[in-house]
Amino acid sequence: MNASSSDLAPVADRGRIVLLTTSHRVAPGLLSWPAWQALRAADAVLCADGAHPQLPYLREAGTAVAEASPTAQELVDACGGGRTVVVVATAEGEPALTDGLARLAGSGRVAMPELELLPASYDLPGARLLDLVQVMDRIRAECPWSSRQTHEGLAKYGIEEAYELVEAIEAGDREELREELGDVLLQVVFHSRIAEEDPDAPFSVDDVAGGIVAKLIHRHPHVFGDEVAETPEDVKEHWLRTKAEEKQRTSVTEGVPLGQPGLALAAKLASRARTAGLDVALPHGEGVGYELLALAVRAESAGVDPEAALRAAARAYRDAIRQAEGTEGREGTTPEKG
Repeated sequence: MNASSSDLAPVADRGRIVLLTTSHRVAPGLLSWPAWQALRAADAVLCADGAHPQLPYLREAGTAVAEASPTAQELVDACGGGRTVVVVATAEGEPALTDGLARLAGSGRVAMPELELLPASYDLPGARLLDLVQVMDRIRAECPWSSRQTHEGLAKYGIEEAYELVEAIEAGDREELREELGDVLLQVVFHSRIAEEDPDAPFSVDDVAGGIVAKLIHRHPHVFGDEVAETPEDVKEHWLRTKAEEKQRTSVTEGVPLGQPGLALAAKLASRARTAGLDVALPHGEGVGYELLALAVRAESAGVDPEAALRAAARAYRDAIRQAEGTEGREGTTPEKG
């Protein structure tokens, strides 16, 4: 029986290959301690990308990095005599190199070094939001349509995406929910990017995020302060009190958007009046509008969202119409989202 070269080579002489991966969403130079140890102990450090963001920081720390793109065989040969070679992976993750190493290892004819994948930095929660901001920057600069958009021109899309999000929630479709949340998030980032260009009062997505962070902390003194809240009612009381302190409104109707759907508007006004302890008689008038107003107020007092209730009833009505048409369950009868 013939012995393979992997059997003949002493293990200690095969060396070690370390594939060092980093996240571009973390500031360059912020590497884990095992990563720094591997870099300092390496006999050679290679990187195929001479513009890799980590390289200036590695060199500043005294680590010599050679710009090189060795083949899998060349890398294995470089580990001869027990040498350790660290490869700082590019953003693509070196697929050609790793595939080549896998083929050599699978052949059984090569004395393979020890192979190690060493993540040197990890994405923090929310790190992909940085990608979204960068993508939006480029689209705003280079896309003929996006570069011309304004807050006013995009307003209708914000309304549409919010409705589609509600529809996904009510349908219980998890995949659709994830997608619609992304569409709503896009509206936030898009408007924030446009706002950066305002000549008089510019602000960025960081300002938007900073504002909501400050608001959340201020309105949750039971989480970030010394106050105590043991029930949802306690939390709501804290929220309303701190909100009133912030806004200093003269009327409970201030801040209620009149452009929202009628049932939602009526319910919101009723909620504001009830929370403020105001006993306000409903206005009398003729017509279905006043009847709907009374129904919306009654629903709100019973803890029912009249908009959601009406949508549920409307969906049942839609199904009844389709059943009468004979189209219920027929493929292709459900309108596709635009």
